[in-house]
Amino acid sequence: MADADRKHADLDLQVSLLAEHEVTKIVTLVTAIADHLGLDPHVDREELDQLKQDVAPEMVLGKLDDLNG
Repeated sequence: MADADRKHADLDLQVSLLAEHEVTKIVTLVTAIADHLGLDPHVDREELDQLKQDVAPEMVLGKLDDLNG
């Protein structure tokens, strides 16, 4: 049972990382469209820049390894 739980957790992490990557690309694209059209999205530009940064899967996995000892 523990092995199945581990595989499920690994798959869940992979899906989450893929979704994060896709959302990052969408935010980047929508921001570029808004800039091109001269629209002001009324958001904090610093926060928007953070949202456009892609998450490195290696970093996430490294943090998980650190937590699991």
